[in-house]
Amino acid sequence: MPGKAPQAMICLAPVVGLMVSGLIPNVQAALIGCMLMGALGCIDITSAYRSVDWKTIVLIVGMLPFSVALERTGGVELAADGLRAITSGAGHHIMLATLFAMTALLGMFISNTATAVLMAPVAIAIAVAKEMHASPYPFAMTVGLAASTAFMTPVSSPVNTLVVAPGHYTFGDFVRIRVPFSRVVLIVCTLLVPWLLPL
Repeated sequence: MPGKAPQAMICLAPVVGLMVSGLIPNVQAALIGCMLMGALGCIDITSAYRSVDWKTIVLIVGMLPFSVALERTGGVELAADGLRAITSGAGHHIMLATLFAMTALLGMFISNTATAVLMAPVAIAIAVAKEMHASPYPFAMTVGLAASTAFMTPVSSPVNTLVVAPGHYTFGDFVRIRVPFSRVVLIVCTLLVPWLLPL
């Protein structure tokens, strides 16, 4: 509805303000924004229902129990111990870079959403380990950013898959251009995340 752009901006402003201020949880702020959009006629129930990505919701709902199962059966601790063994004696930055690389590599083969759900508990387990004495926030953020670096193959993200045919791209195009770019993202994240979210 192009004519409702000003109303949509009016709805967006309080949502961003509430999220930044932290007065209420982000989920509630987003819900308020959705209700305002409906009240001002920016969306209707039919378009709202059609815009929901049900595949993503089903995927997340399916992967959350898997993540919980890994945590309860010791799979998360096993993965965290393995990652700590690989980087034994290394500093926090090396640990973050390794975590980023593992998450990004895993995201090449499965959905980035599923990758984040699986790797977040591992990252937090690494951070709260006695020998690390680190805040879990930079580790969790690193996983989120690495999972978003899902552009190295055509199958790592639905967005990539959608542009392959119209752009006449090949698998090699993604690897040749986007793998070097992923390395740049890795370096930037490893340097900036601990600075913005202190360890």
